[in-house]
Parts: sequence; C-alpha cells; structure tokens
Amino acid sequence: MVSVVLEVGASLAAWLLLYCCCRRWGKRRSCEWSCRLVTLLHGVVVTCLSGYVALLDGPWPLTHAGSPNTSLQIHVLSLTLGYFIFDLGWCLYFQTEGYLMLFHHMLSICGMIMVLGLGKSATEVNAVVFVSEITNPLLQTRWFLREMGCYHTFLGEVVDFLFVFLFLVLRIGGGALIMYVMVTSPDPNWLLKAGGLAMYIVSLGFMLEICRFVRRKMLKKKFVPGQPLKLNA
Repeated sequence: MVSVVLEVGASLAAWLLLYCCCRRWGKRRSCEWSCRLVTLLHGVVVTCLSGYVALLDGPWPLTHAGSPNTSLQIHVLSLTLGYFIFDLGWCLYFQTEGYLMLFHHMLSICGMIMVLGLGKSATEVNAVVFVSEITNPLLQTRWFLREMGCYHTFLGEVVDFLFVFLFLVLRIGGGALIMYVMVTSPDPNWLLKAGGLAMYIVSLGFMLEICRFVRRKMLKKKFVPGQPLKLNA
C-alpha cells in the first residue's frame, strides 16, 4: 500500500510539474490554456493505457468484475488518480467548473482510492476510465480550436461529431453495460456499486448538456441569420 501511495504522489507531482512547465513556456497564454494542455495529454495517455488494459491485457471487465487488481491496472489508476487530484485542486482554486464537474472529480477520486485500497475491482473501474476519457482529447481539441478561431471549420464539425458519437456509444452505451455487470456481480463492494451508479448518473447529466448543445447547433444551421424565418401555416 505504501508503494501505491508513493506512486500516486509521484503522479500528482509529475502533472503539477508539467503544468508549471506549460505556464513557463506559454507565458502569454492563460492558466486555463496550460491546464487544458495537461488535460489533453492525460486524456491521450490514459485512453491508450486503459484501452490496452481493458481490451488486450485483461481480464475482460464484463466477465471478471471484482477480480484482484493487476500490477498494470494499479499503475494506470495511480497515474489517473494523481491527475484527478491535480485537476480538482486547479478547478477549486480558479473556480472554473460547476457542481456537476466537481462532483464527477470527487466521485472519481473516491472510487480509485477505494479500488486501490481494497486491492480488487480495478478491472471494471479501468474500463470506466477508458470509456470516460476517450472523449476527453476531443473535448480539449474543441476548446483549442475555439481559442484559435478555427472552430467554425470542417475540422470543428468533425471534432464535434466524433465527440458526440463516442460519448453516446461508449460513455453512455458502454458505461451502461459496465454498470450492469458491476451491480449484478456479487464480488464488487456495495459502496463501489453505489459510486458507479452515481458516476453513471453524472454521465447522464453531461449527456443532457450535450443534447442541448446539439439542439442549439441544429437550430443555428436551420435558421441562418439574415434570412426570413419561414413558418408553416
């Protein structure tokens, strides 16, 4: 357990150091720009690692919920836990996020601490990390495109489509499968099951925000400024 604590601490220090380097190299950029660079890098790295663990290294999360943690799963969750602690501290300090995102971060931190402490259930939690983080690089890319004035382009349309598609298919659809297996399996801890359900409810809250975004975007395309609004009798 001491080694896990040290690994999480090293992860937190590494993400904080990377943020400081981004601030030093990009003095003309905002603090949020630097933080989102760190978030983008974390999303890419952890998506690849958690995807490898869930899909290739195993064990398979839909059949081995509650199984003992493997060394690779522990490394991936320690890396992710250090990042979430860093990002939660940043969000609280700069007060940039709403209650839903803060609740999401706190649930993630508590869930990973519990899994690392119990020594089991990293299989399904790692799968949740994969389906959750796979859309994060697209979300950050969307923000950077907007900041650089390149959002209203074909690239911006592609990023938006991929983000919404992957969110609905993997985070909502895949997440539902993982939650069903976790809840119906007798091995995972009951508190972890409750946290998993709470996390999925948070994802549904994010989905509502995405649906509102898609609706606004479709309305803007349908009613072009400067053209008369046609109403059917």
